[in-house]
Amino acid sequence: MTHQFSFSPHILDNLIPPKSGFDVIRDTMDPRLRMYITARGVKTFFTRKRVRGRDTRIIIGSYPKVDIETARKKIGGILAAAKAPRKIPRKKITFGTLSAKFVSAKIRRTPESTAKLVRTMKRLWRVLEPVDISQITAAQLIHVHENIAHVSGIPTANRMREIMSGIFKFGIEEGYITSNPADELPRFKEARRVRPLTAAGLRRLIAAINQEKKPVIRAAFLMLAYGFECKSKIFSMRWADLDFNHDTWSGRPLSDPAVVLLRELPQTKQWVFPHWRKHLIDPRAAWRRVTARAKIPTVRMDDVHKFLVRKLEFSPNRETMRKNMRIVLDEVLS
Repeated sequence: MTHQFSFSPHILDNLIPPKSGFDVIRDTMDPRLRMYITARGVKTFFTRKRVRGRDTRIIIGSYPKVDIETARKKIGGILAAAKAPRKIPRKKITFGTLSAKFVSAKIRRTPESTAKLVRTMKRLWRVLEPVDISQITAAQLIHVHENIAHVSGIPTANRMREIMSGIFKFGIEEGYITSNPADELPRFKEARRVRPLTAAGLRRLIAAINQEKKPVIRAAFLMLAYGFECKSKIFSMRWADLDFNHDTWSGRPLSDPAVVLLRELPQTKQWVFPHWRKHLIDPRAAWRRVTARAKIPTVRMDDVHKFLVRKLEFSPNRETMRKNMRIVLDEVLS
């Protein structure tokens, strides 16, 4: 609980401690000055400031060792020191090393997604990895940024631009540099993507999938059409999550074609679609073969899920949901 009043020795000396935890009080004469009072009667002056993007509580001193007037006078200098840029350490750091530190400290993704991001960073920023972070210029970054747009596409370049800016901001927070050269990177204008998949295209796609020679790839791609889920969830399916008594997967109902497909697969490992020591992750080369055969090369894997889900009427009842899935598949595939 926070209370506000003008700090005076009489008031602070007679404050009643909370029964548990701590209370916070604020000085109305200088709202930047606050005080903790704990259940044991300990009173501590502090102030708050957003420092380098983080809300920070800065301790001034304990009362009455630090009196009220001294605490008020100290606030200005404390906040100025908190906002001051960190001194640049003598030790140098390369862009590659700083990127690894950034991923470890700031990225919150699944292990698979993080590993994929790291591979992409190494591939697209290979020329920057051995360069000292303080020597990288805006002109170098613009050249790399434009090359990514040319080779990997504008959407990828824009996403990597955001990560690049985050890495340099992290470098400023850690005291390796004082400015962010990525601020000058232009953001490319992205054209709105039109999803090219139609019912006729999906039928051709399934026919092309059935020509795929690898059983795991073939089954995984068919589940994209029958599973009504995104590719990441489909590819990471576990046998332990399937209940063939109720035709469900992690509590979600399965369509009839999905049940038939899954029942015919060998249950030899924990993953439904195993690949090396883990599960299938991103079979892009196989997908390019399939979409080329179906003559819809611009279709992505998740386009299948989004196309079907737009037609699906959701219901909390499992059997009704299975019926709705059957209606959608009959309409699209007939």
